[in-house]
Amino acid sequence: MQTPPVDSPPRTSPPRTALRVTWVLALCSALLLSLVAAEWRPLIGLDDDISTTTHRWAVDEPGITHAMRLLTDWVWDTWTMRLLCAVVVLWLWWRKADRWTAAWLAVACILGSLVQQGLKAAVGRARPVWPDPVDSAHYAAFPSGHSMTAMFVCGLLVWLLHHYGAALAVRLTALAAAVVSVAGVGVTRVWLGVHWTTDVVGGWLLGALVVALAVLAHRRWTP
Repeated sequence: MQTPPVDSPPRTSPPRTALRVTWVLALCSALLLSLVAAEWRPLIGLDDDISTTTHRWAVDEPGITHAMRLLTDWVWDTWTMRLLCAVVVLWLWWRKADRWTAAWLAVACILGSLVQQGLKAAVGRARPVWPDPVDSAHYAAFPSGHSMTAMFVCGLLVWLLHHYGAALAVRLTALAAAVVSVAGVGVTRVWLGVHWTTDVVGGWLLGALVVALAVLAHRRWTP
């Protein structure tokens, strides 16, 4: 009697690889945080040089500067990203079978935002001060909240599409939109003079770390 074929289990990334990526992100984030907190001169000098150059560009190109403000205040704003995350959470909750994942996504985004604000308060880094400012922002500079939020929201949503086996075209489109959003919001924050370059890089690293830790938690504790 012939044995019926057994479906192979779904393929997942090797746990060791995921852990290594998480450790690398954690070490890079900690290193940059330490250098910024210690005001390491080569890093501060690089920030100053980039800020001086972008200040000149922002003042000389008012049309581009206006477009940057629209993008950073509306399209890639932190609340826009949180609203997008909330819509996905509600959709997953409505599906009933995915309520654990809905709660996981909500908790990951909330914790990411709390870590961001906690680090801002702990580091207390001043924002750039331009002779002719083109925009303003509140709270401390490091890390960039826009960059960090865009990274972990986009990263988590792209991972969810992969997790649920969305069509390749959908995943590639979402990945392209995520890359443009994450990179674009970082550029707008530096161009408008409300963040140093290292604030943006720190936001990217910390946002990616939130994604890595959240994915590990999902794989570990999914019922």
